[in-house]
Amino acid sequence: MINAHRAPLAPEVLTAALGDELKVLYRSSLAELAEQLALLPDKPEESTETTLAALWHAASGLPLSARMASCYPLVHLDAGQIGHFRDLIGRRLAGTPLAYLTGRQHFMGLEMLAAPEALIPRQETQLLAATTAALMAAVEASISAPLVVDVCTGSGNLALALASRKASSRILAADLSAEAVALARDNARHLGLEQQVEFRIGDLLQPFLEDATLVGQVDLLVCNPPYISSAKVDTMNGEIAGHEPRLAFDGGPLGIRIVQRLIAEAPTLLKSGGWLAFEVGLGQARGLMQRMEKSGNYDSVEQRLDAAGQGRVLVGRTTTATA
Repeated sequence: MINAHRAPLAPEVLTAALGDELKVLYRSSLAELAEQLALLPDKPEESTETTLAALWHAASGLPLSARMASCYPLVHLDAGQIGHFRDLIGRRLAGTPLAYLTGRQHFMGLEMLAAPEALIPRQETQLLAATTAALMAAVEASISAPLVVDVCTGSGNLALALASRKASSRILAADLSAEAVALARDNARHLGLEQQVEFRIGDLLQPFLEDATLVGQVDLLVCNPPYISSAKVDTMNGEIAGHEPRLAFDGGPLGIRIVQRLIAEAPTLLKSGGWLAFEVGLGQARGLMQRMEKSGNYDSVEQRLDAAGQGRVLVGRTTTATA
């Protein structure tokens, strides 16, 4: 059982169980990564040290995320495992994302499965997860079993992070990609949460708007939509553009095509006074807040700032019906 609360080990403790030859391999591999590995700012948990530890564990048969890899002592590798480890190092240096090599990514305290079928959950999206969890707790204080919907669910990270709270909400999630939904369902089983989240396949809100029992009944709608402009997607780092699904990034010519649909369609699905929360790209918050306010469908629109003071999450409450 992986303990998400474990702290990273000091380097001498991490490698204490290794023989002299494997310690030499560890040091030489660390130097190789330090010289050649290009680390990206969108995954700050990855460093040369955490990358090396994650690949070492993967070669030994213990898949761990970059966040958790340094929390468990490295173990002996046999000749075959050393070959596998060196192959993983080569693939990482060639640009394959670490999470796809280890099959794991940490998100909101969960060791999740990661695969090329879906976007790798980012640390920045934890702001949306925390915001949504707080909204869900507030709704649960007045409603016995709120209905929560997560669209553009990808690997299911947001829906499953909410479900892991073991709260009273009913949680539904959907994605346009059948492959992503299959991974999300695998994640639910992997985390023992398959009874807490129901996954559907379809375009944005359609899987729910087509269900008459859900229209106008949702208490909280959450979404981490594609919000990168099509032209910018083509210029993204090859580690991202060459491996992660374009569908998860491409938000159309201006990057807000999906978000505009979300803002327009959400009031039909939400209850009067229901909440919409979604992530936005850098520089998009102000314009989208104004769009929500001018629509007349939301009587409360706020932004949540990241550590750099940038608006990265928007929260809107649908206009409460008056008698």
